[in-house]
Amino acid sequence: MKIAVTGGSGKLGRSVVRRLRQDGQTVFNLDQVGQRSQGFVTVDLRNYGQVADVIHGLDDRHNGLDAVVHLAAIPAPGLAPDAATFENNMLSTYNVFQAARRAGIKKLVYASSETVLGLPFDTPPPYIPVDEEYPARPESTYSLVKHLEEQMAIQLTRWDPDVSITALRFSNVMDPEDYEAFPSFDQDANRRKWNLWGYIDARDGAQAVARALETAAPGFEAFIIAAADTVMSRSSAELAAEVFPGVDVVKDLGRHETMLSIDKARRHLGFEPEHSWRDVHSNRTTPTED
Repeated sequence: MKIAVTGGSGKLGRSVVRRLRQDGQTVFNLDQVGQRSQGFVTVDLRNYGQVADVIHGLDDRHNGLDAVVHLAAIPAPGLAPDAATFENNMLSTYNVFQAARRAGIKKLVYASSETVLGLPFDTPPPYIPVDEEYPARPESTYSLVKHLEEQMAIQLTRWDPDVSITALRFSNVMDPEDYEAFPSFDQDANRRKWNLWGYIDARDGAQAVARALETAAPGFEAFIIAAADTVMSRSSAELAAEVFPGVDVVKDLGRHETMLSIDKARRHLGFEPEHSWRDVHSNRTTPTED
């Protein structure tokens, strides 16, 4: 397929572009930042004309796309004024979705966020593990936009039942070099309670994108995408009991099982995390004394 990836220069985007190319796809990275390279195109996603133009065709590089992966955004709360976050993220997503529909593209996969689940959980979650079944609980402008993007996708797929839009509610994206800090999280269980001690390896995030492109049916679906484990060495049941004592734990938790349920992604997408921070630390050997 010929696939446009918006935000392909970002932390998750780099892994997605790499994975899709390894799978044999032709990938165009639509971003405002990045080095001149194969498939890189400078685009301001807030400008509908630019977005529509590059999705419909680009000189001799392509004359139409088969799918769009939309990852570009101000990626977290607090990085820009709230109004700037709302304007940038909402407008960019509308432009990408609308331009893709106008171009006849039927498959879109995009980055929603774990934040719609109620992060930072100053109000405790309704139950643990959290899943896609309870209504969105945005607690910031950033997560409000993510919720509104999902609502927009629902309506767009209602307008055009042949269109498939998949929202991947990514957890905190990590690269292997980030795992150096993970053992320090054990010092304070509250330090990472804000997302139920979750994360996602960028390579597994890319796997989820690839699976969604392969398997998603027409219509809208949202999936939590997280690692199979937590960022902690302590057991998941112990963490839940200590930090959220009044919250029902609705299933038996494995020792380090994620509390951001990925059961739906496993069932419908065939998603299965392949990377854990524990693999990095277990592969390190302790120097022996002479």
